[in-house]
Amino acid sequence: MSRIIRPQTTDELLKRLAQESEGLSGNDRRDFLRKGVTAAAGITAAAFAGRSLAEESGGSTSNLPPHEPSWSRQLGHGVVEHPYGSPSAFEKDVVRRTVPWLTAESISSISMTPLAELKGIITPNGLVFERYHAGVPIIDPDQHRLILHGLVERPLIFTMDDLMRYPSVSEIRFLECPANGGMEWKGAQMEALQFTHGMLSCCEWTGVPLRVLLEDAGVKPEGKWILAEGADGAHMSRSIPIEKALDDTLVVYAQNGERLRPEQGYPLRLFNPGWEGNTSIKWLRRIEVGDQPWYHREETSKYTDLLANGKARKFSFVQEANSVITNPCPENPIRHSGFIEIEGLAWSGRGRIKQVDVSFDGGVNWVPAKLKGMVLPKALTRFSLEAKWHGQPWLLQARAIDETGYVQPTLKQLREARGTNSIYHKNSIHTWKVAANGEVTNVQIT
Repeated sequence: MSRIIRPQTTDELLKRLAQESEGLSGNDRRDFLRKGVTAAAGITAAAFAGRSLAEESGGSTSNLPPHEPSWSRQLGHGVVEHPYGSPSAFEKDVVRRTVPWLTAESISSISMTPLAELKGIITPNGLVFERYHAGVPIIDPDQHRLILHGLVERPLIFTMDDLMRYPSVSEIRFLECPANGGMEWKGAQMEALQFTHGMLSCCEWTGVPLRVLLEDAGVKPEGKWILAEGADGAHMSRSIPIEKALDDTLVVYAQNGERLRPEQGYPLRLFNPGWEGNTSIKWLRRIEVGDQPWYHREETSKYTDLLANGKARKFSFVQEANSVITNPCPENPIRHSGFIEIEGLAWSGRGRIKQVDVSFDGGVNWVPAKLKGMVLPKALTRFSLEAKWHGQPWLLQARAIDETGYVQPTLKQLREARGTNSIYHKNSIHTWKVAANGEVTNVQIT
């Protein structure tokens, strides 16, 4: 029988950390404990900061040092007991959520991504926001076909096997509903980041560039638009300029390394990087090339931006530069005074994020933040800024600037340009109010 050898007991580890921090000044000692590279450094830092271990665990100390935790004294489950795998039961609250009063029926509603709980820039497949117009169709991939016709030399019908034979590309890009933040146009009303900005996700998308299929079909010179249609009960469809179709539009069959999930368009979807999410047609079954856009009722009414003068912006496809602070936020209040990492996300449908600034006083003064990890075009970009908080009130804001020079507008600037009639393309600077007790609320500054 094999024997488990522990390199060091918890007591020995804690004792060594304490010894190594002796002789340091108060600030240096706390900094050492905070930045320690061992697994126990975080626990030790909590103890030296004056908080009891009982407080850290909600009152129970049976699994905390110097005790050996119960899970270290027994075997866990074996392999293949959960063939696909699932998150820890302790993360059961990290789920998509909907606003019950948002739509009359769930089959035509939307759920939001829990942005406050995520790390990095990739959204797990099970947390990518959903938007339906007739519920989720269950499609047999062997019986699914993609039709490419209209103003082309050679109309084509593709099976899934046909499409899988083409050379593929994989790109990390964000997906955002144009109504993201739309409930906030006339006033702050949603007390959760998940509901103010959760119609947003970022994934690695794998598929075939649409231009490759269009080249095989041979687009005629008069072909200026395409109509993409889904296989759902609503036959959801959108008109897309041929320039976009020949640029970076993808015909996607995989997401984050696995085949699309049904709620994300299985077995096939269109993906238009940086554009309104509604143009990325799910359950894609048909692409027609034409000489003008198709004027369906939904295209000319629901997805236009109504301006204050009664006119509307039509074909406002691009999702403009945007940003939001994810820590702190209503779901992540400040629980302890001292060091805090201000963290958030920025994105732009125009390209890469170039700069993000953070304000603690509602936009009077700005401090440049650090861009973390990968900075990709048309993808979420994570930013952070180290700060200290000792109960002072904050009006926290982030402001994104993309590589084209576009600067995220204030709420006042956006309302002056667009009025308050629309529910689409609200990309104004967002404000969190941090109270003296660390609680965070949604407010607006005009």
